[in-house]
Amino acid sequence: MSAPIHHTFGPHVDRRYLGSTLALSYLPWRYVRGKASYELKEALRTTFNAEPTLFASGRQGLLALLKALDVRPGHEIIVQGYTCVVVPNAIHAAGAVPVYADIDRETLNLTKESVEACLTPRTKAVICQHTFGIPAPVRELRELCTKHGIALIEDMAHVIADNRGSEGIGMHGDYLLLSFGRDKAISGIEGGAILSRNPETSRKLKEMERTALRRTWWEVARLLEYPTRMHSIVRPLSGTILFKPALWIMNRLGLIAPVLTIAEKQGAMSPLLWKMPNVCAALALREFKRLATINDRRRTLTDFFLRFGEEHDWPILKGITPGLALQKFPLFVHDAEKKRQLLKKENIHLDDGWTGCVICPVTCNLNNAGYQWGSDPEAEKASEQILSLPTHPTMTMAQALKLAKKIDALFL
Repeated sequence: MSAPIHHTFGPHVDRRYLGSTLALSYLPWRYVRGKASYELKEALRTTFNAEPTLFASGRQGLLALLKALDVRPGHEIIVQGYTCVVVPNAIHAAGAVPVYADIDRETLNLTKESVEACLTPRTKAVICQHTFGIPAPVRELRELCTKHGIALIEDMAHVIADNRGSEGIGMHGDYLLLSFGRDKAISGIEGGAILSRNPETSRKLKEMERTALRRTWWEVARLLEYPTRMHSIVRPLSGTILFKPALWIMNRLGLIAPVLTIAEKQGAMSPLLWKMPNVCAALALREFKRLATINDRRRTLTDFFLRFGEEHDWPILKGITPGLALQKFPLFVHDAEKKRQLLKKENIHLDDGWTGCVICPVTCNLNNAGYQWGSDPEAEKASEQILSLPTHPTMTMAQALKLAKKIDALFL
């Protein structure tokens, strides 16, 4: 069976990443505490000219930031339709209300007009998501937020810009949100960061980081086993009859920590904050130092799909331009779910959790997320028609060509 084409089976786990994880696994005294956290923060501080704090996930970082901004019941936070459930969960956990603004179909991002239509005297902040690495109109949103005296939070979970392409990302936000999850721009297996350009908010965030709880040694050890299980079990078994039973057994035995808990899918988030484990910071730091290389790989794959699609008359989004380091390459197609199921039979797994749902994943509770169907028609149409192609660092050009030909055949 050929290697799977996928979004989620350890997309950062190549031999280098696996070797780093295995080496760190032999240093148990560094699992929870160590200097890697300080080194990662220094690298982030220097790169973004902002004060970093680290937490166990991006969603926890967002919750900490909203608390530091003195968000209270009745306050509103504007987010886009077509986002992950952890964003409204953090807003609710802070006591505020998420207000969903519609997206531009060609960029999958907020627009100045959609945000402006949602502003009220209760608006406290705007969370600007660079969906899949497509740049949002941050300059326009910066002007709008400054005019109304509200905070602009840039969600950079899908893209961390380097000195090439993705112009403007990370430059205009009062606060930057980074996630180091398994399929994000860079991966520490878990972890997240908030970068603050406001001294008072930075002080509050540092205090919350100082008092955050620590993962247990066993919890961190389980995280470190994730790359090996993806590389040695999940990928080899994909496309075989043993794949589903193996996943079921691993989940039942707690051998793979879930990305989202059942409670989170139902709209609940714990108010507790946790520190980013030291070894996760070490992995994220190694990836951050290789950011240009990782982004170059994404740029190469993005440009390939862009050229192939233009040559074969694919429905390319206008927001996708050469040189973008996309986290994934989105298309709009008819019968998207049917096409995913057909491709799955050939060991091509394109279900990335961002399909068939306006608040992702599809198993989340829309009512608890505070979303009313019909509110954001462009986001709803996009979620039903989207088919995304992988551009992660372990995706090969041979796989990209194979996938492009399969996609082209489905369009005919």
